[in-house]
Amino acid sequence: MNIRIPEIPARVSALVERAERDCRDAFRRVDEIERANTRRAIRGFQENRVSERHFAPTTGYGYGDIGRDTLSGLFSFLFETEDALVRPQIASGTHALALCLYGILRPGDEMLAAAGKPYDTLEQVIGIAGEPGNGSLRDFGIGYRQAELRPDGGIDVDAVLKNLAPSVKLVLIQRSRGYDWRPSLSVDEIDGAIDAIHNRRPDVCAMVDNCYGEFTDVREPRADLLAGSLIKNPGGGIAPTGGYVAGKRAFVEKVAWRLTSPGIGAEVGSYAGGYQPFYQGLFLAPHTTAQAVKTAILCARAFELLGFPVNPSFDAPRNDIIQAVRFGDADRLIAFCQAVQMCSPVDAEALTEPWEMPGYQNPVIMAAGTFVAGASIELSADAPIRPPFIGYLQGALTYAHGRAGIEGAIALLLERGMVGL
Repeated sequence: MNIRIPEIPARVSALVERAERDCRDAFRRVDEIERANTRRAIRGFQENRVSERHFAPTTGYGYGDIGRDTLSGLFSFLFETEDALVRPQIASGTHALALCLYGILRPGDEMLAAAGKPYDTLEQVIGIAGEPGNGSLRDFGIGYRQAELRPDGGIDVDAVLKNLAPSVKLVLIQRSRGYDWRPSLSVDEIDGAIDAIHNRRPDVCAMVDNCYGEFTDVREPRADLLAGSLIKNPGGGIAPTGGYVAGKRAFVEKVAWRLTSPGIGAEVGSYAGGYQPFYQGLFLAPHTTAQAVKTAILCARAFELLGFPVNPSFDAPRNDIIQAVRFGDADRLIAFCQAVQMCSPVDAEALTEPWEMPGYQNPVIMAAGTFVAGASIELSADAPIRPPFIGYLQGALTYAHGRAGIEGAIALLLERGMVGL
């Protein structure tokens, strides 16, 4: 197979230009959010007195690492929390979430998933998938409950409250859609659910999986714990690795004990690579996130015009960077992801194929020709190979690259006879 994107036909360019015109009002809303978040970032950097000395690398235990500690303080400021734990040693968003679950829950406790089944990679952490004895929460005697979303995709607060048994000590709310055909949750809806939970049970830890949602609104959810990845939105496409946890000090401290050990917690942890890319990435995060959101909006409108169901629609509010497109068959879905890979600046010659990826229950295809391996704030696409064959596009360091990727995907589908135009 010739691994290349065909020349973009004039009719493809015309369709994308029409889609772009239709998206102007939605783009203006994104620009307003970007400006507000950039002002907030500037204020945060200034109030935390960030200077060149904070970028310096450290070694060994990392006692008194001002770069590390100031970066955590900056996250706490921007997310309006009491404390934060920001570390290169947190390998992924799933790792950050697992640290929270293991840090807060104890044998005999239960957790409650308030937004239906969590993202695929958490299933083995919880113990609802995988082999017994792998160290899941279930192996440690920690139970699991699940409240389904309403038919319209919103949080069913009544169902959550009905499941709020005395043994439930943590409620998990997943902000993004994951691999589901549902809207992502707004900050206001999440805050409303957390208020209802705390009115009933003030002692419960209300935790938000914040992955893919940071900086898509002018503030973050007011949760007891927020967790996410630095190779997604808050890393701005520059942070080379890492994750974060932010929230109430007492809960963040327990998570820090899980990351290192009780009695040591957040006091240690060096990074010989230096912290400059983490600071610069965070500063650019409002802009980079806006580029990704605009790309998702354009993708929605372009594929709507081609007749594909999309979620959300181009003119719907945006609460994460992900765009879902329902392709209806495996061949079209795989071709779409292959086209995104072909339009990438890195590994464009690679022909991506579905494979059995660790932590997932179905074969997964991933297009990720990224500078930072696996960074979904860069233009990327992925999907489990299962009906109804939905592809998930996210990221783009620049809107121009996102637009080029959408044009390329449509051109390849057209060349293979998978769409009519």
